[in-house]
Amino acid sequence: MEFKDLGLSDAVLKAVEEAGYKNPTPIQEQSIPAVQMCRDVLGLAQTGTGKTGAFTIPMIDALAGGRAKARMPRSLILSPTRELAMQTAENFDKYGKYIQLTKALIVGGTSMDEQVRLLDKGVDVLIATPGRLLDLFERGKILLADIKILVIDEADRMMDMGFIPDLEKIVSLLPPIRQTLFFSATMPPEIKRLADKFLSNPKIITISPPASTAINVEAFVVHVPHFKQKQAAFFKLYESEGIKNAFVFCNRKRDIEEVRRFMKSKGIKADALHGDMEQSERTEALNAFKAGTTQVLVCSDVAARGLDVQAVSHVFNWDVPNHPEDYVHRIGRTGRAGLKGRAFTLATAMDDKALRIIEKLIGKKIDVLEVDVGKAPPPPPERDRPAPAVRQRERHHNRHEKQNHRHRHVDNIEIETDKPEKPEQNDGGFGDDVPSFLRK
Repeated sequence: MEFKDLGLSDAVLKAVEEAGYKNPTPIQEQSIPAVQMCRDVLGLAQTGTGKTGAFTIPMIDALAGGRAKARMPRSLILSPTRELAMQTAENFDKYGKYIQLTKALIVGGTSMDEQVRLLDKGVDVLIATPGRLLDLFERGKILLADIKILVIDEADRMMDMGFIPDLEKIVSLLPPIRQTLFFSATMPPEIKRLADKFLSNPKIITISPPASTAINVEAFVVHVPHFKQKQAAFFKLYESEGIKNAFVFCNRKRDIEEVRRFMKSKGIKADALHGDMEQSERTEALNAFKAGTTQVLVCSDVAARGLDVQAVSHVFNWDVPNHPEDYVHRIGRTGRAGLKGRAFTLATAMDDKALRIIEKLIGKKIDVLEVDVGKAPPPPPERDRPAPAVRQRERHHNRHEKQNHRHRHVDNIEIETDKPEKPEQNDGGFGDDVPSFLRK
């Protein structure tokens, strides 16, 4: 099937063809007709399958015939991260360039005044992260009473980031009669509860089993004896793999800068991307990676969902992910659009349990790749001092003598120290002060 067989307008078809696409992906092929029929959609597909195009392309046609009012957007797309929201906005620019639709990107880390000015003019498409959207609503800067299409993108990622209460509050502010498009890569019980709550008789589209890995990705685990040998393991892979560009994922933000400095020391063009960076810095780092001026992007899981960077050759998990579902999304950054990709996970013995959970989730064993990184570094030397219990005994070896602390010895002559006088006790008598009338 081709895009021209899906009943899209000539303006959208022209933009899609100019973007270089002729055939829709499986989720696009099934979602676009359902959206055109105004049905709710529950889409389950792994990352990299074209979910963004599955709702942006038909939405452009659906919104082409109306006009938005001031502060009352006609459609709402909720994204878990700023980067994913920006990518969705880029899709509307790419596929809707021949249709005059207005849009606003409402995310944190950018000027709120500029966002309010766009809303005052009226927007057809509002793309937002939950926190900034609620902030503007509580300030009275936006009304949600005219939303006709709601899109919840990467719902399971929103759950991981703690956005479920915000999500439920936002949906409670929307008109009950609307079209809802709900997309998620996995379907844990909490997400199923939300889908049942938000959707009405949806068309369920499952492209691949939830939490399955992309078939175009060759995945390996590299065991290292000690976490300090991850640098040596990575550099050997870097030299042998012929890496064009790569994502390197770390669990902790504080490790990202350390890994980036290591790569710089080896002459690798590397940059960082994590949630504590300013939005301008994050955008600059991502654009440099897309342009090819940066070869390796060291990042947290902020980049594991939704970011569509073409032809990424490799993915490295510097750390085994804390959540097994994140493994699927991380390695899904490579092997996209029919291309082949390779993913490597660096693991120590402490990660064995986490790896077993991941293998149970994806339903297969991860191939082991042997990399010679030498012997583990020796343990740090013990301090040259007795153990606490020994010190305690040595300190009090003369405990018995110390109990006789009221005696001191000078030149082998025992001298008794002055003993404190016993305080006089009152026996109730007069003592020597007997009154005269009682004397005989």
